[in-house]
Amino acid sequence: MKRFFKPVEKEGSSKKPTIHSVNNAEETTQKASDNNTNNNDEGLTKNKKEPTKFLTWNANSFLLRVKNNWPEFTKLLQESDPDVIAIQEVRLPAAGAKGNPKNPRELKDDTSSSREEKQILMRAISNSPLKDYNFWWSLSDTKYAGTALFVKKCFNPKVSFSLNQTGSKHEPDGRVILAEFESFRLLNTYVPNNGWKDEETSFQRRRKWDQRMLDFVLQNLDKPLIWCGDLNVSHEETDVSHPEFFSSAKLNGYTPPNKEDCGQPGFTLSERKRFGAILKQGKLLDAYRVLHEDKDMERGFSWSGNPVGKYRGKRMRIDYFIVSETLKDRIVACEMHGQGIELQGFCGSDHCPVSLKLSETDSNSDQC
Repeated sequence: MKRFFKPVEKEGSSKKPTIHSVNNAEETTQKASDNNTNNNDEGLTKNKKEPTKFLTWNANSFLLRVKNNWPEFTKLLQESDPDVIAIQEVRLPAAGAKGNPKNPRELKDDTSSSREEKQILMRAISNSPLKDYNFWWSLSDTKYAGTALFVKKCFNPKVSFSLNQTGSKHEPDGRVILAEFESFRLLNTYVPNNGWKDEETSFQRRRKWDQRMLDFVLQNLDKPLIWCGDLNVSHEETDVSHPEFFSSAKLNGYTPPNKEDCGQPGFTLSERKRFGAILKQGKLLDAYRVLHEDKDMERGFSWSGNPVGKYRGKRMRIDYFIVSETLKDRIVACEMHGQGIELQGFCGSDHCPVSLKLSETDSNSDQC
């Protein structure tokens, strides 16, 4: 019987990637460190234009993707050649020994297993195509959530890690990386899942997040915004494959007291209304819907449920590029790079990569 779905493996259970150009851990780590210096000569001399090509992807464990799906993902990078790569759900623990404060910008390496995992990751990102990028981590204390951002070295954005735009402060669970370029801001987020019940770790957490996002966009109208990532919401009925199924979904028969909170997390009416308010008040557009107005049952969804059981064939679009209205006329393409219940092009994750391409401006014509 043909397998439709590959379960997520346990970290550490897979073979190491066959990357041959780095010979030892010290050389690997030093090379990555050198490549990640924001003020290196290469970055300063090649800073000719601002990014126009972007890729976002919920990797569902970046380490597992490096171990198991790296050729597929790097092929996509080589073909699309993005200037910026935004990753969510990296699921890499932050540096810091047990019981001590953590450093969300650094990978954990105080145990033999964490050192081995760090070596595998550094080997991967120190080689083509990622060797041409600077990178930033925003990590949780454990193998949970987290984000990463890769930006070509010819660009030098100002990077922060919270919706408050404080460089030293990271959002809990490493859910935000904000890169400010000369003429726009790029926000990479892994938005908290709404959950099924009205409790502090679900509904209330998501309400607070949505309010903070609304505050953020209203306070930052001075520059165009590109907001990307796993936003954990399907805005309209065209953004899910089976609207009735998702609207009536329940967990263990539980029905929230507020009718607008009923249904599949990400497709409740309350979430969709709040998301719509953020777009409207922030003068923002869904880049994919600007170009693709109708539902596409084959290619129009970025997340696919486990095809074994009731979620077989049920899909949602929860990964986005949201852009300021002022960028509308520059949207050249916004595409999903995966399709079908067999998760073709998903590179091992349950989310497929999504790309955005903007046209050049007159002052942005030089190439990196």
